[in-house]
This record gives sequence, C-alpha cells and structure tokens, in this order.
Amino acid sequence: MTKKITILGSTGSIGQSTLDLVRRAGADAFEVIALTANSNVDDLVTQTHEFRPRFIALADVTRGDALRARLSGVDVQIGIGPEAVVEAARIRSDFTMAAIVGAAGLPPTLAAVEQGIHIGLANKECLVCAGELFMHSVRRHGAMLLPVDSEHNAIFQVLERNKPKAVKRFILTASGGPFWQKSLADLRSVSCTDALNHPVWSMGARISVDSATLMNKGFELIEAHYLFDRASEEIDIIVHPQSIVHSMVEYIDGSVLAQMGTPDMRIPIAYALCWPERMEAPVQQLNLAEVSQLTFFEPDLARFPALKHARTAMETGGFAPNILNAADEVAVTAFIGESIKFLQIEEVISRTLEICMSQFPADHDPMVLADVIAVDEQARQTAGKVIASL
Repeated sequence: MTKKITILGSTGSIGQSTLDLVRRAGADAFEVIALTANSNVDDLVTQTHEFRPRFIALADVTRGDALRARLSGVDVQIGIGPEAVVEAARIRSDFTMAAIVGAAGLPPTLAAVEQGIHIGLANKECLVCAGELFMHSVRRHGAMLLPVDSEHNAIFQVLERNKPKAVKRFILTASGGPFWQKSLADLRSVSCTDALNHPVWSMGARISVDSATLMNKGFELIEAHYLFDRASEEIDIIVHPQSIVHSMVEYIDGSVLAQMGTPDMRIPIAYALCWPERMEAPVQQLNLAEVSQLTFFEPDLARFPALKHARTAMETGGFAPNILNAADEVAVTAFIGESIKFLQIEEVISRTLEICMSQFPADHDPMVLADVIAVDEQARQTAGKVIASL
C-alpha cells in the first residue's frame, strides 16, 4: 500500500533527506500529503511542484504573498502562519516526520500525535520542553514514536523493548563536535565559522553550534530519559569522534549491543519511514577495515559544562528543561549574530536557569501546553536581558 506522509519542516536537512528517500522509492511507495516550512519559499515551491502535496504551510507570515504568487495556478491549498503549520499536522496521514527545529515544533508535533499515527521524531525539543506532556499525549492517543536522531534511533533498533528489566544502561555517543580537543583557553577565541564547521555531520546552524558546545548531546540525554523512561544514572555519554557507533545498550548480563553505520541521516530516516520493515537507502556501505580505529573518550565537563546543565535540568524536572532549551536557543542565536562569544553561551544559559527557577510561577503546570509556552517566553526574555548585560 502507498504510505501517506506529512513532513513538518520539509526544507531543512532532515526534511530534504526524507524527500530524497521518497523520491528514490518511487511513486507507488509514498504519497506526500502535506509539507511545511518556516520561511524558505524557494525550496517549498520546488518541492510542491515535484511532490504535489494537497496542502502546504509557511510559518513566516511576511513571505505569504510571495509563496502564493509563485504557486498561482497550482492545485494546492496554501496556509500561512504558525496556525497553518498546526493545521497541516492535523491532516490525516499514515506517517508524519516532525523535523521543525526548536520549540516552534512542539504545537504541530503534538497535533500530529493526536492523530494516533506513526511519528518520525526529529524534533528533540518536543521532549526537552514538554517531556511529560508529550509522552502523556503519545500514550493517550496511541501514537507510535519512531526516533530519528541517530543516537535514539540506534537504541530503538537494538533495545529489547519487551524486557525493560534486562537493560542496565544506555550509552549515547557524541562526535565531540569541532572543539572536543581544544583547551579552555582556545575556546575563548573560536568563531561562529569555526563552530559551524562540524568534522562529520552536515547540519543546520543551531544544531551545529549545539554540537560544538555539546548541548545537543545534553538535549539528547533528556530526550532519552523521556523516550525510554530511564533514570539519569542509567544514561551515560561518551565521545566517539568517528560517529560510526551511534549508541549502545548494555544489558544486565554484560552484553553491549551497538548499532553502527556510516554517518548519514538517511539511515535512521529510512528506518523510521518504513518501520517495522526496512527500505534500501542510498548510503555508503560501512567498511570497518577502512575505518580502521574506533576511539572513545570521557567528555570533559569543565570544558563542556552544557552536559552538566542538561543533566541537572533533567533531574530537576518540571519546567527546568524547557528553560534550558529557551536559554540555549536565544544564546546560540546571539552567538551566530556575533553578539556574544562562544564561552558566553554557557554563561547565558547558567544565569537564565538561575533567575527563572528562582522566579518560578507556582501556579504553572508542565502538563498544560499554554503554561509550557508561557515559561518558554519568560525564559527567552530573561536570556535576552542576560545577553544585554554582558
């Protein structure tokens, strides 16, 4: 049967890789129902002409007229604004790829979950910002979460999900980003260009900077906690520069099962697209003799304190991970815009967490979406003030 799919964030790297697999699979395998983008009109127009979705949505209201003009005469329904992105998520499909970066992906992904369908989860902020709320909705509506982050996808592939007591711990691997060998003194002078130059993966700007600070791995720690219902002490992080072992599961008998593959996001995307079956992916075959060495190192929390903040936020629970994410988004945006230096990203996050947790609104509930959004906005405003004070 042809699988009907929706892609939230179709113009980003995950969205484009998903459409590459759809294209290669042939017209009988998938039917694209809906596509959404933030502001990239050019790519959304190109995708609309090629895949002929029924509905497209553009979050940026200032680009709406340009999109409509470019698609005049094309048989497609067009929605403009964040609400239209949520509307796209509510259109019935068999599979939704949730690939919108940041907290903006939470409302539409929740709307997709409410359809009770298979969700390819590439937006880790859904679990970082509102893990309890999100997982409650998944259980309530009977949705199937298929993790697309390579680390969580790896765990999903080797985890015996019907034997949770047999699992001792998860081991998340981190590439280390471009700076894992740099000293603290060296990190004071790194530029945004340096941070965006990831040695292994090709990613968007925010994720690249988060990889450089290792905050991306901190978010994945929180994501694993909610996704697999594991306590902090049952999840470890190890630096693995080759990015061949994508993560591991250690069992109580001492066995450690690892999922391995070339560093290509089309592998976990293909797994999620066709689960429980597999599809052929156009990726380079893994040649271990050619790789020659696989190395592993303990992360240095003194140079990369983002991991410490993420674990503390996860253990604190409530709104703490939400505040962590909001502060990071604002700080990374400021770093990319050259308003702050690399090491000041951590300072903004630390001070925002301290301020916001001390001013925590007691009447707010992390199980209420409106409260999650309100705390997110409060944290962003606080982070902005911290940046202004630096």
